[in-house]
Amino acid sequence: MNAPNVLIAGAGGYLGSQLTAALASGQTPVGRIVAVDVRDTPQARRLARVQYCQADVRSTELVELFRASGADIVVHLAAIVTPGRRSNRDFEYSVDVLGTENVLEACLAAGVKKIVITSSGAAYGYHADNPAWISEDAPLRGNETFAYAHHKRLVEEMLARWRIEHPGLKQVIFRIGTILGETVRNQITDLFEKPRLIAIRGADSPFVFVWDQDVVGAIAHAIATGRTGIYNLAGDGALTIREIAARLRKPVISIPAWLLQTALALLKPLGLTQYGPEQVDFLRYRPVLCNARLKSDFGYLPRLTSMEVFELYLRSRQSRGKA
Repeated sequence: MNAPNVLIAGAGGYLGSQLTAALASGQTPVGRIVAVDVRDTPQARRLARVQYCQADVRSTELVELFRASGADIVVHLAAIVTPGRRSNRDFEYSVDVLGTENVLEACLAAGVKKIVITSSGAAYGYHADNPAWISEDAPLRGNETFAYAHHKRLVEEMLARWRIEHPGLKQVIFRIGTILGETVRNQITDLFEKPRLIAIRGADSPFVFVWDQDVVGAIAHAIATGRTGIYNLAGDGALTIREIAARLRKPVISIPAWLLQTALALLKPLGLTQYGPEQVDFLRYRPVLCNARLKSDFGYLPRLTSMEVFELYLRSRQSRGKA
């Protein structure tokens, strides 16, 4: 069997650029590599084996681009993970949900055989009755108050319909935990940079982390094998907010949920915080991902545990003078 041609949508992002580099290095046998992003890739950052294309995932030109690429497998990474200050819900929906629909339509028209999509544990939603460890069989209840969680839920509902209506397009879906690595910066690491960490009274608020290189490794495994299905992608184990604070050597402020909700409801309209009262549920009800199916059915063993990747992040942070 010939090595598959791979197209990466969202190739200029944090994960996309790492995946592109990993495929270009020859670690995974692939044919043509096409890197698509809404932003142009500067010449200095382009790799020899890779064909670079500039395109928006919402574009009507996507079908022709996919056809011309000869892609057997599409890896769809384009999403609004950390909205900018000028972002709005309509724009985020157009990229996350409508953009994904456009990618699926282009795959179908171009005869793509498999699509690999990065979803999120956020698709399960932030709910008081979430099980202690959540498996892939749990219902998707991404809260409407969180654009990212709700959009991931809508995308997965769309993918479920496509599995019935278009079974010829195979799917691999990764519900990813909090990504950490040596150079990661996201909304979670921003919380760790605060002088003190906030805990909701009565909630352990555990985090499951996954090494960025394990995300790249799992996607490469999906490309290299015939595996399909839906998998939680996280390292083994979890860390509570107090365990994280102890490793950061920072104090923890324990606040009643009602008090924090009230404070955020007052401060956000004044522009004194970017967070609203809904963030309280994000802090206390995060889904804790069970990765048993990733290991047993998909056949990928994360190389770092939640603890180990946090320690890696911490060492990198200290090397940058953030200790």
